[in-house]
Amino acid sequence: MNRRTFLKTASVAGLAAGTPATAVLGYEQIMHRQAGGSRPRQTQPRPAESPEQILLRDYRPKSIYKIPVTEIAKARFPIIDMHSHPYAKTPEQIAEWVGNVDEVGVEKTIILTAAVGNEFDAIHRQYAKYPDRFEVWCGFDFSGYDRPGFGAAAIKELARCYQAGARGVGELHDKGQGMASGKSKTHGMHPDDLRMDPLFEKCAELGLPVSIHVADPIWMYQKMDRTNDGLMNAYQWRLDNQPNIVGLSGMVEILERAVKKHSQTTFIACHFANLDYDLARLGELFDRNPNLYADISARYAETAPIPRFASQFYAKHSDRLVYGTDMGFEKPMYRITFRILETLDEHFYETEQFDYHWSLNGFGLPDATLQRVYHDNAAKILVSRPPKPR
Repeated sequence: MNRRTFLKTASVAGLAAGTPATAVLGYEQIMHRQAGGSRPRQTQPRPAESPEQILLRDYRPKSIYKIPVTEIAKARFPIIDMHSHPYAKTPEQIAEWVGNVDEVGVEKTIILTAAVGNEFDAIHRQYAKYPDRFEVWCGFDFSGYDRPGFGAAAIKELARCYQAGARGVGELHDKGQGMASGKSKTHGMHPDDLRMDPLFEKCAELGLPVSIHVADPIWMYQKMDRTNDGLMNAYQWRLDNQPNIVGLSGMVEILERAVKKHSQTTFIACHFANLDYDLARLGELFDRNPNLYADISARYAETAPIPRFASQFYAKHSDRLVYGTDMGFEKPMYRITFRILETLDEHFYETEQFDYHWSLNGFGLPDATLQRVYHDNAAKILVSRPPKPR
């Protein structure tokens, strides 16, 4: 399943209830609604429309420029994908995934389950057949977070998951209303909350990196009007109308407080910490916090409109960025990321993976930068941990 299909399915569910999709359906619930789990749905061709009848959400321009088009079948260097999920649900689908990554050059994939208990164990068993190709990370159990004594049981379950094979924690979420880990949710408990301290400290003790998603893209917080540059996607995931929500900037401040407080814990901020629109601020976070990394997953379309600035950012902070996808396991999905990172192609569109209206451009990253982002930074994070428990 590609990200566009996932976003559309989730947004329809959320809009039906008048709330963000994540408040209605959990990640696994949404995924299970996709037939086959990994393949995009086929849509019927639309009848011819007059210009007056074309809706913004249906706008799908095609480039008219006669310029080079580069196809990259396999990444220039071996890749460690630090942000994926248990998209494949059957042994056959997992085997298909392995075949796909063999073709495109992905060496290892981190499966972020955000799960604990029997759910984590079941997912781990599914992927354990390929221990060199997949690594499974667990979540936190937030049960009883609002009652005295919270923490002991959560730490015990974290240690149990570690013994069962978890090698990291994630993807944790806080989009402004409180921490969430899969089906386990809180209200008003953010990453810098005192109740989170024992969990993050236990991660440091066990050598478990933490993958954490804070906030959402900036367009979701802006007015849903004609000035909103990302309106076509933003209106489906809007947060501007949510009461008592911490905004994007506030969530970044909360993240930094947690990262500073737990300097021995390695944090990986998902999706550029949603600072894809303000990469300079993310660079400042890196400068102040040596234990912070960021994955680039699912923010290719958001950064590809600014190729020169983005490529400069990659060059300056190439030791703190890790490759990620978060968009399924189809070969075309991987290859569009290679095109953006490796080539100097200009003004192209990708509507199967991304849902924005703007054109994309390649960064043309040099080999040294690609090597770090594709592989070496992730390898450094993974090898710095204690040996895998037996």
